[in-house]
Amino acid sequence: MVDALGSRQLAALLPDPAGARPAYRHLAQAISALILDGRIALHVRLPAERDLAAALRTSRTTVTAVYDLLRESGYARSRQGAGTWTALPEGRAPSGVRRLLTTAEDTAIDLARAAPTLPPGTLADALARVTPRLADHEETPGYHPYGLPDLRAALAERFTRRGLPTVPEQILVTSGAQHALSLVLALLCRPGDRVLTENPSYPNALEAMRRARLRSAAVPVTDDGWDIEIVESAFRQLPQLAYLIPDFHNPTGLLMPEGERVRVLRAARRSGTWLVVDETLAELALDVPAPAPLAAHAAPGGAGGQVITIGSMSKTHWAGLRVGWLRAPARLVTELAGQRVATDMGGSVLDQLLALDLLDRADAMQADRLERLRGRRNALAAALTEQLPRWTWRLPPGGLSFWVDLGEPVAAALAKRALDHGVRIEGGGHFATEPGVFEQRLRIPYTLPADTLREAVCRLAATLAAGLPRVATARRPHWVA
Repeated sequence: MVDALGSRQLAALLPDPAGARPAYRHLAQAISALILDGRIALHVRLPAERDLAAALRTSRTTVTAVYDLLRESGYARSRQGAGTWTALPEGRAPSGVRRLLTTAEDTAIDLARAAPTLPPGTLADALARVTPRLADHEETPGYHPYGLPDLRAALAERFTRRGLPTVPEQILVTSGAQHALSLVLALLCRPGDRVLTENPSYPNALEAMRRARLRSAAVPVTDDGWDIEIVESAFRQLPQLAYLIPDFHNPTGLLMPEGERVRVLRAARRSGTWLVVDETLAELALDVPAPAPLAAHAAPGGAGGQVITIGSMSKTHWAGLRVGWLRAPARLVTELAGQRVATDMGGSVLDQLLALDLLDRADAMQADRLERLRGRRNALAAALTEQLPRWTWRLPPGGLSFWVDLGEPVAAALAKRALDHGVRIEGGGHFATEPGVFEQRLRIPYTLPADTLREAVCRLAATLAAGLPRVATARRPHWVA
């Protein structure tokens, strides 16, 4: 992250100060919201008052009042001779953390997390089955930086059955897919490196890249999918790494066609780019056959050696298990294991035994899981059609969510006001590589029971009917090409 924020950079994120009165309070609220949302990092120096006033075309007195109010509310701190720096008030957490929290007071229907639950009794039954196996580990140190050997072997066998021959030495077990991505970024990238990403994409992955101080080269994912010629052109910029979600893409739900997968592999090979493929949703195929791993489309001796495939139990089973993995060349797995030891030395043996047990029974559980998701998806589609007919979307062939077009840029205002009506939801801007875009979009997961989804849509419709506050348009650089 940067150590200082430029005046023009900050001004581009803020509403026009002439759009509301009093202007200083309006601007202070906007800056504090950006800090909470993670769009402005913590502990960075804000622009000098004179510079920000010029960039906003307002008075220095107004900016002085903005900074005073930020300090009073705990969103900024000043040091003599060092300027004003962003901060958080005591007890407040950034939105990335808040989205994962549930409090006793939070009784809203949660559409902010696309996370499935397990059928009742699944974990208790699995615990009973693995308890004897856990006893076998009691007299060992319990450190497995590569992951439990049996789990690595099971994951390798699953890749092989899906069409990608794999040996256990190519598997590293991690504490979730996000952990796997963070390890890869730390090993293969350096601050300032260019990385290719999709836009929109998974917010936590984008945040990991920002924190690694990487430069994003984004390629659009539209309602029609990937423009493969734009993707190939982006590879010609020689990015160090590319992060893609070709399988029921999060948040759009799209599935990349086989022909495009081959072209992506060729483009990555020509540019010498490491290709990180996020497969966390690949098994959630609702209307089509489950796709083969992208690396399986590589020609012998081709780009498959530069592909890292990551996955986890979070979207197919339960996020609380915190078991993920990556498949990569064996030599890279060894280097990543060394990187991993510096942070956690190895995952929980109990969690890995549970994951192994659930994976052994995954095929038997899959039919019921997919049927349950289809029913919930259909219930959400019917509720949206009835209650919010002006909204549009495409029925995703798999995955966990709809990418809904609201027809107007009101997503942030709707998400904020919906909480008053008992619904937590994320606006499309959270999935963007840059702030200010996808304000006409909502991601709506269908992981909750059908009745709950119908009630949530009723509440969203009531929120719209009650009216939304006017949202000032953010000032952005104007480009002419």
